[in-house]
Amino acid sequence: MIRIFALTQAGAGLGNHIKELLLAQGSNEEVSFELKPVPFAETVQTAFTNQERLILICATGIAVRTLAPVLVDKYTDPAVLVLDEEGEFVIPLLSGHEGGANEWGRQVSDLLNAQLAITTAQAYLQPVYTVGMGCERGCSQEHLLEFLNECLANKGLTIKDVVSINSIDIKADEQGLIELAHTLGKSFQTYSAPILAGVNDQLINPSQYVYDTVGVYGVAESAALWAAQQATGNSAQLIQAKLKTQKATCAIARAYPPGTGSIGGHD
Repeated sequence: MIRIFALTQAGAGLGNHIKELLLAQGSNEEVSFELKPVPFAETVQTAFTNQERLILICATGIAVRTLAPVLVDKYTDPAVLVLDEEGEFVIPLLSGHEGGANEWGRQVSDLLNAQLAITTAQAYLQPVYTVGMGCERGCSQEHLLEFLNECLANKGLTIKDVVSINSIDIKADEQGLIELAHTLGKSFQTYSAPILAGVNDQLINPSQYVYDTVGVYGVAESAALWAAQQATGNSAQLIQAKLKTQKATCAIARAYPPGTGSIGGHD
């Protein structure tokens, strides 16, 4: 869910405008706006701890002081954007890289024709995003598409940000995945278990059951990581660990293009 908060009447106009723009864009998330909720700090903190993405139309200092008591780390905190009440600047405040605030900020700034102010390292770079997916035999394209959109939205991404959809080679003939990639205009790539084993040490959710079944500790995470590394020639990292439904799994990896070095940097 996306929660928009403002503290002034001028900010209220902008908040409602952003809400309308996001909904008109076809956001897969629920979007809400509130003007100066009471109590303000507790309301914002509760939304944050509930993993809701935030747009705060207020001074950066107010946003920092409000969220400071509930911050955990850049791997688990949701994305937070701060905007001035005129809508001239969009600042990814928290979880810029890991939580997708930088990419989300870019999208919001484009909607508003505003200036994006990114302060994290390597902000001038255009990362490569790859998706890894696994599914049960016969899983429909419709289910996969809905699930993929949800996973991307969690990180402030859209399918336009993704370069490929990837899986293990035993899924090379999986019609749902093939149709999904074709419909979205993305390449569909599969890799053998021995190749995917090369990123075993980078998995967040390795599974012995999956290994016993297909010979790799994680289809979605492994495929996403390997594809990102192959696309850039640089090391990759998971920005979305494996998520799953009853029928499918999905993970998202990111790497930076050749010549840009490692994917370091800080939120």
